[in-house]
This record gives sequence, C-alpha cells and structure tokens, in this order.
Amino acid sequence: MSEQSSNDQGDVYTHGHHESVLRSHASRTADNSAAYLIPHLSHGLRVLDVGSGPGTITADFALLVAPGEVLGLDRAPEVVAAATALASERHLRNLSFDTGDVYNLDFPDNTFDVTHAHQVLQHLTDPVEALREMRRVTKPGGIVAVRDADFHGMSWYPELPELDEWMALYQQVARHNQAQPDAGRRLLHWAKAAGFTEVTPSSANWLYATPEQRAWLAGVWADRVVGSAFAEQVVAYGFGDSATLARIAAGWRAWGAAEDGWFVMPNGEIIARA
Repeated sequence: MSEQSSNDQGDVYTHGHHESVLRSHASRTADNSAAYLIPHLSHGLRVLDVGSGPGTITADFALLVAPGEVLGLDRAPEVVAAATALASERHLRNLSFDTGDVYNLDFPDNTFDVTHAHQVLQHLTDPVEALREMRRVTKPGGIVAVRDADFHGMSWYPELPELDEWMALYQQVARHNQAQPDAGRRLLHWAKAAGFTEVTPSSANWLYATPEQRAWLAGVWADRVVGSAFAEQVVAYGFGDSATLARIAAGWRAWGAAEDGWFVMPNGEIIARA
C-alpha cells in the first residue's frame, strides 16, 4: 500500500506510516498525551480508542480501566498488527486492536463508556461526522474525549527560515488533502456542530527544550521531511522537490543542535458528554 493511500471516504493521511512517524507516535503515553482524560477513567469502564496507531496510549488505558475492555481501532492493518504485538508483550488481556473506519464504527449504539481519539480529527475531511459517529457508540452520560494539535499555534526559537518553510508546506499539503491542521482551536466548534451540549475544553503543550528533547524532535522531523508520506505528497502535489525537502531537513537538524532551541506544540482538548 502506498504511503499516500486514502480511505473509502477520500481522507488522505498526511503523515503516513513511515518508521519516523511510528517512532514519534510510539513515544506517546496516557500521561503525556491524555492527562486531561485520566481523571475520568476508572476500573471496569469499556473504552474505544479511535486511530490508536502503535497502541501505546491505548495500552495505558487498558491498565487504568482493567478489568474493563479496551479496543483500539486503526485503518492501517500493519499498524494494527504492531499494536496487537505490543498488547501481547505487555500481557494485557483486556486490550485488543482491529481495523476500523471512524465514519462507520462497527458497533451498536451506546456500546462504550469512553470513546477517545488522539490527533485524528485534524486529518479528516469531515471531523463533525466523525464526532457524531463517536457519540453514537458512546453510552448516554459517557465521554467522547478528543485531543488535536494546532499547527499554526506552534512556535520555536531560533526562528530559522527552514522551519517557516516547513510550516508553510505542511499547511499546503494538509489543506490539499482537505484536512485541517489547525484542529486544536476548532474542537469546541466541531463538538457543538456534532450535537454535543456539555463540552469541557482544555489545552496542553508539548515542549521540546532540553538537549535530549531537541535531538529527538529534530531527528523525527528531519526524517519525516525526506522519507514519509508528507515528503511524497509535497513532490506529488508540485509544492516542492527533493532539494526543498533536503534543505528543510537540514534546518530541522540545525534547530536541534541549537543550545537555546525551544519548540512548543499546543494541543486543544475536549471532554464531551454523550
């Protein structure tokens, strides 16, 4: 399957499943990516994690709600296979993974106590419809919890022109895919459009400012810029060439080497009652 493959709805995943993308996603935990939801989790709840990726957040949920059942869904079979292996390695018998479609969840109404999606809505052509479907499978009084980054809200120092170019290209590619990279600031709007009336908004940052954090983030994005679906799409859409991407990757590595480097990624969050 090509990195640029789309699903039946026409959604194109801007990031794809290159090793550098999965490396980034596998660093996520419930503590660093779903802290706003943790106080709402308790033993015995049934949880659906939509767009679960490599399953690291989902695995944490399984520990927090055990013996409650946790199911992770992703549209990429190879990612589901890797997440399933993780569940086996961690001996999480209440955790399973499967392929699925956020617009057509294969569950009856009112199935889950909590339905969660992390960094998913920003990649969809119809995030409101996805929220409606997540609400449908959530029990009355249950929670739909969503967290998404806001790309135009990101800031960094030193202010390297290559990172400005990266942001401009990322915005171009995502919007060409009919997605919304500035999703974080729109979550409350989308939730209300989907029919939720009780919504609690919050926000949280990922900060990269230590030498180890800078080296990690710079390495991830330098590799993604030249090797992932993003790189393929930049070229395929005519927004840049390999020289453009190599220059931006070098800029990321220069930022990562800066002793005073600072990068903030803001995330919008909502707890919406079904």
